[in-house]
Amino acid sequence: MNYSEFFQKLTGGTQHPYPYQLRLASEPWPDILEIPTGLGKTLAVVGAWLYRRLQEDGTTPSRLVYCLPMRVLVEQVHGVLEEWLENIAPVFLEQGKKLPTIHMLMGGMVDESWSTTPEHPAVLVGTQDMLLSRALMRGYGMKRAHWPVHFALLHNDAFWVLDEVQLMGTGLATSLQLEAFRRSFPMGMSSRSLWVSATIDRQRLDTIDFRPHLPQLVSQALNQEDRNHERVVSLIHARKRLLRASTVWTGVEKEYVNALSEEVIKTHQAATNTLVILNQVERAQSLYENVKKRAGNIPVLLIHGRFRPAERKQVEEKLRKKPPETGSIWIATQAVEAGVDMTSATLFTELAPWSSLVQRFGRCNRYAENQQGNVFWLDMQGKDELALPYEMADLQRARELLTTLDDVGPAALPPLPPANQQGEMILRRQDLLDLFNTDPDLTGFDVDISPYIRDVEQPGVMVFWRSFDEQPDDQQPAPQRLELCPVSLGQLGRYLKKKERQAWSWNFLAGEWQKVSSSLRPGMVILLAAKEGGYDSQLGFAPDILTPVTVIEPQERKPEDGFGSDPRSYMSEFIPLVDHLDRTVAAMAGLLKAFSLTPLDQQSLMLASRWHDGGKGHPVMQNTFTHCLEEGDPRKNQLWGKSSCGGKHQRPHFRHEVASMLLWLAHGGKKVAEVADLVAYMILAHHGKVRMSLRALPGEQEPFPPAGAFARGVWQGDQLPEIFLGDSTTIPPTTLSLAIMALGEGQDGPSWTARCQRLLQNHGPFRLAWLETLVRVADWRGSSQETTLFHGEQP
Repeated sequence: MNYSEFFQKLTGGTQHPYPYQLRLASEPWPDILEIPTGLGKTLAVVGAWLYRRLQEDGTTPSRLVYCLPMRVLVEQVHGVLEEWLENIAPVFLEQGKKLPTIHMLMGGMVDESWSTTPEHPAVLVGTQDMLLSRALMRGYGMKRAHWPVHFALLHNDAFWVLDEVQLMGTGLATSLQLEAFRRSFPMGMSSRSLWVSATIDRQRLDTIDFRPHLPQLVSQALNQEDRNHERVVSLIHARKRLLRASTVWTGVEKEYVNALSEEVIKTHQAATNTLVILNQVERAQSLYENVKKRAGNIPVLLIHGRFRPAERKQVEEKLRKKPPETGSIWIATQAVEAGVDMTSATLFTELAPWSSLVQRFGRCNRYAENQQGNVFWLDMQGKDELALPYEMADLQRARELLTTLDDVGPAALPPLPPANQQGEMILRRQDLLDLFNTDPDLTGFDVDISPYIRDVEQPGVMVFWRSFDEQPDDQQPAPQRLELCPVSLGQLGRYLKKKERQAWSWNFLAGEWQKVSSSLRPGMVILLAAKEGGYDSQLGFAPDILTPVTVIEPQERKPEDGFGSDPRSYMSEFIPLVDHLDRTVAAMAGLLKAFSLTPLDQQSLMLASRWHDGGKGHPVMQNTFTHCLEEGDPRKNQLWGKSSCGGKHQRPHFRHEVASMLLWLAHGGKKVAEVADLVAYMILAHHGKVRMSLRALPGEQEPFPPAGAFARGVWQGDQLPEIFLGDSTTIPPTTLSLAIMALGEGQDGPSWTARCQRLLQNHGPFRLAWLETLVRVADWRGSSQETTLFHGEQP
């Protein structure tokens, strides 16, 4: 099947590929794709990737990571991709190939269906906030323990497509630096990046570590054959008349909203869409309410990024409909700048940086459906604060350009002026290595990565509402995607100032919901009381609303994950330790068949799988497993890998994987010194809760009488019984030593910190995380088999 035939099946027989789309599927992958708005860049990239996966060309990673600058785009792009995959599924089935799955990476949603199957092709669609935070080992809105897995899978066997890069701000520099690091550090599997835009400022690609790669970059753009294509000609030369609006933003919101409402309704044309794009959500909400009162029978929609998914979906469904006889008026924010499949006959836009204005112009007469579109730009006069979230200097440069133009169609637009890169935070090599350690500090805080992700507007938080009296209990179900509403830090701050409202965040170390008493941080997931208001189904998040919020009841009742919790160790049946180890080893053997690994790596992974849960033989763990049994029950004398008892450990913060790692170093590691530390690391990290450091945590129970070092519930001198690990491996009774907690060289050799730094130096962060993840996946699969065996379902 040639690509033209494949493309038509992909689009349901409705489209033929442009020449550039054919080249993208047949020629070597470029690094830059520079194609005007409206010519199907998303379809071009996804179609080429799918075709190459079908052909198994050997140069195309199995995970397509589609990174978008705006939240509102993610679900729309996801919906289009679902349709394409459904169209092409029979082709993959006929050729006996695995159809890629598609997943959204949204705040608060940890979709393990892709992270547990690293050998299967997948399409991941997400915002730069969600994707870059995961690529920096600080995934926003997800469980801390899963950070290393997403980090590994987003850097190995991953094809990053960074769309609308001119809107990414400092996130673009971070993506370039990460690509430079992937080209210099050892990798588990190869990856690549593709930067996509209608207009790319080449100076923005010149970051300090990516600079050596600039001369070799391959770029693809329209050639003369493309430009002679009838449809391309009509789109590029679509006319968009530029006019200065009468209304001016001076900082007096009531007057501005009244005047703009009147002007919008006056210029609105029947049977067409009028789109108004403002720079701030609160201003858009005020305009929406005002226009709605004046518009009569003309439908009015509000579009921004501060809605819960349920309400946002309703708005997006209305956007896809043909305008009624009266036409429609859409009030929006910059959330619609990039990629949103919408067009209007009339566009109003507030003054914004030139790159943003170019994107907004693309929402008018997008498909050349009108002989001419009309674009009105709204000037502003007053203090610099009126420009927020932008800089007034950037708006002044845009104003100067606007005053020289009377048409803003693609063919009439001047080249992008050089961007102002002053003040951008640049991710350096040591920064990335420091981020590899996922332990929080003793207060539970982490390094703030937000300066590496956005510079125009700081990444926000996710909020959700529940009904409770004064304090949420620890068994409150974990938040789910449909409940979560993205909110800026400023908006949440204004919400908390009213009526002495409270907010709660999950404390991972303490295992409880705690009031947010200190500063808010990007990426947090915040619980709010429904009775305190703050949300409206028509307006979205609005701090001034006092009406109780309608709670979206969670479909799953699983509580949040705490440091001391281990939900996969508890089920309705008792599972012998050796049985779980055997299943994990078998799962690892299956994984090794899917990947090309060195014999030494294979040996290390199999050893880590065999030994990973040896520490469950620790008396604290076995007591937790059997405390619900009556005295004399013979099951109290067996070693279990899982049980139905549940409950909390006798020692706060106890982690069995610390005991497993010490057991390995005391016995197994001495026989294979070459990989002893690597295996020890993979054993320790197999739950993602203890990795690079061994130290006691606040609230830990100290040995009495004092017995020396202690960390994560394991004490110096703890006694483990004889443990059978399977495969003829029996470990004699063992006295655990925590000597490796001490700095420098001790009786058991180098400290754990020194060993981890040496591993990081030898393997690099991407490869080390990849090996760590394979052990975790094998462990998950072993647990899944046990859940299926006894319950007939996946965990």
